[in-house]
Amino acid sequence: MKISVVTLGCKVNQCESDGIVKLLVDLGHEVSQSIEYADMYIINTCAVTSEAEKKSRQMITRVRKCNPIAKIYVCGCASQNNAEQFVDRGVEFVSGNALKTRLTRDFGLSGVDVAQLPLEYEDDFPLSSVRTRDYVKIQDGCDNFCTYCIVPYLRGRSRSRDISSILDDISTSTALEIVLTGIDISSYSTAGGGLEVLARALRGCTKRLRLGSLEVRVISESLLQALSEIDGFCPHFHLSLQSGSDSVLKRMNRHYTSREYIDKVNMIRRYFPNCAITTDVIVGFPLETDSEAEETVRLIEQVGFSDIHIFVYSPRPGTVAYDMPTVDTRVVEERRSRLAGIKSKLIADFCRANFTPLEVLIEEQKDGYFVGYSTNYVRVYTTSPVELGKVYRLTPTELIFDGVLAVEEK
Repeated sequence: MKISVVTLGCKVNQCESDGIVKLLVDLGHEVSQSIEYADMYIINTCAVTSEAEKKSRQMITRVRKCNPIAKIYVCGCASQNNAEQFVDRGVEFVSGNALKTRLTRDFGLSGVDVAQLPLEYEDDFPLSSVRTRDYVKIQDGCDNFCTYCIVPYLRGRSRSRDISSILDDISTSTALEIVLTGIDISSYSTAGGGLEVLARALRGCTKRLRLGSLEVRVISESLLQALSEIDGFCPHFHLSLQSGSDSVLKRMNRHYTSREYIDKVNMIRRYFPNCAITTDVIVGFPLETDSEAEETVRLIEQVGFSDIHIFVYSPRPGTVAYDMPTVDTRVVEERRSRLAGIKSKLIADFCRANFTPLEVLIEEQKDGYFVGYSTNYVRVYTTSPVELGKVYRLTPTELIFDGVLAVEEK
């Protein structure tokens, strides 16, 4: 049977979809992750914003055009949030975030069955080396309950994977780079300890190793020391910000101040002077004033991020912030546009600071270039004769697009 596994949303969803693909291939099916003709579609949905949920619904229509009589299974956050929104769209079976791997074993499922979210980590997704870098999931769920975020309600409480299982995946991976991912990896915790203990267990890892998004609270001298001792650690920290205003952070239920955030950035840079520090920012959070928005701008410029991911606030029913007064859409767009300009300058500044030989993993071909990332997450374009999935030492010559144009050292 030809099966297409279509993924929306975060890297955790992608990691889980990759595992589903591996299970299906092992069972002898022809599997793709493209929107193309197939006998069956498994759609792994997202609900982090209202737009993401809308795209999840629209995906049903898109795959139906590829094969009007195909069987369609839906899983993930959007169906966990509201399974009924998929029922009248000709879908065979709707489930949620639990028991996703059962979709590979039983093709006779029908109707709606959103299983209860587990209290323990579901360690049933096999590693699937289908990319130049592998995503290894180490944790699921979230206990933070930020006032804007629906994810804790859709993914359940935080639960972590055994270190031995994580190490098994890393040792068997054929990829040159590993990304440790989860819904909130800062909450990683086993009987032996937290993220710091996992970092010590990875000390001898020679593959390029990255961490997913981190929270301010987990950054400590001991964690940074442990990370600095990992042979293949890539110095890139995605440190979630959301706002640079203390009053907005309090309304968001984010448990740190702008001063604490800056202190942790400075701590990171003492251990990793040339690291990339990227972040997320929410524009137009309810009641955000001009002065609060300006505080965010000042902090972003003070930190000098290498990149920022900008999100416009999306009201999600069921969250605390949903009933808060919203900001005028024109004002929100003005703030978003301003941050987009700052983002472009920050990327250029970071790239200029890295006009030095870079170790680059080539990941794709795009518009006549080979494209990849350096260890410290500079996006590199080259026309040198390189191969996908290999690491090259490339020297930047000029800024281009959202990164640098580089040539291979001879």
